[in-house]
Amino acid sequence: MKTKKPIRLGLVVPHIFLHRDILPNVIFSPGKLAIELAESLDQNDVDVTLFSPGPVETKVKNITADMSYFENELKLRGDTYTDLLKKHPFTFVTLARQVQAEIIAKAFAVANNNELDIVHIYTNEEDLALPFAQFCQEPVVFTHHDPFNFLVKYKNIFPKYSQLNWISMSLSQRKAMPKETNWIANIYHGLGVDLFTPVNNPKNGYIAFLGRIIEPKGLHLAIEAVKKYNGTARQPLKLKVAGKHYAEHSKDSYWQKTIEPELNGLIEYVGFIKDVGAKNEFLGNAKALIIPSLFEEPFGMVMIEALACGTPLIGLDSGAIPEVIVQNKTGFIVDRTKDLQKMIDGLATAIGKVEEIDRKACRQEFEDRFTLERMCTEHRQTYKRLLYTK
Repeated sequence: MKTKKPIRLGLVVPHIFLHRDILPNVIFSPGKLAIELAESLDQNDVDVTLFSPGPVETKVKNITADMSYFENELKLRGDTYTDLLKKHPFTFVTLARQVQAEIIAKAFAVANNNELDIVHIYTNEEDLALPFAQFCQEPVVFTHHDPFNFLVKYKNIFPKYSQLNWISMSLSQRKAMPKETNWIANIYHGLGVDLFTPVNNPKNGYIAFLGRIIEPKGLHLAIEAVKKYNGTARQPLKLKVAGKHYAEHSKDSYWQKTIEPELNGLIEYVGFIKDVGAKNEFLGNAKALIIPSLFEEPFGMVMIEALACGTPLIGLDSGAIPEVIVQNKTGFIVDRTKDLQKMIDGLATAIGKVEEIDRKACRQEFEDRFTLERMCTEHRQTYKRLLYTK
């Protein structure tokens, strides 16, 4: 039985994006979540060491991999990290996997040297850590940030290790794992209570879409729904789209063929919003945030960002979306079906009803269920349960 206080936690984020030279230029919410979780836990009876491929801006102890070989390759090519990712993704991933393996090995070695009480592997590259967890002498916990059946490299290997310690981020996320999976907790993501705040006198002249502009996120449905709503509305609404598109990727023509031709006065692309303040303004001034995802969303950070701004939600019942939206209280859930027009009609109807939602209730729902403090408390409780029963 462990009785040490504070708990000595190794929070391991092997994803190569957790690097101060990369993170500001990509959409990678798990990395930001990990930093916020690490710093919050470190202030609450947990001694945290954050393991990451490259150095990050953080207040906690940060152990990194040796990136010099990766950096030498970049110098030889005259590329930045993101340049190499765009031009030669296979080369980028190959180099990244080497770094990821190193940082996972380093975390296990530190634990085996009696410097950690628990190791938490926190992002999608944990498939590297799975077969080696048996060699770590302290408990190892896993959190995955994609649907478990999203990629072959995950869905083929995770069931083999279902007996390990797993934390889900939504109950929906569990559905793609075997029934006997050893779930030790379900912990929803959280945000600092003051990170986003409601906007006084919101403009409310538009519906917002915020996220990666890829087909599974369903932006084309949002466009058609707003167009349908505007067809009978006294006062037309804009659809303002924020996020990253992938027009430079030869294999992804979604932006060029499906989205770009629709851009006009009422369908507006505002770009990739990096700044928290700008995101607060974008979400806080929207009449609603629309999340028409066509895949099983494991969570959806943008939803709780919108709730923190007091902004209602409209989403399909995909994955965890119905776990976040409270029907008729914080927004509307529309059935996801094979009937495209039926989904568009449902979304358009929801847009027409969004004035019924109390924006104060949206903010209250955030404060009750999705704060960083609550997320931190639930992680700390989970770690303690594991250590006290070891």
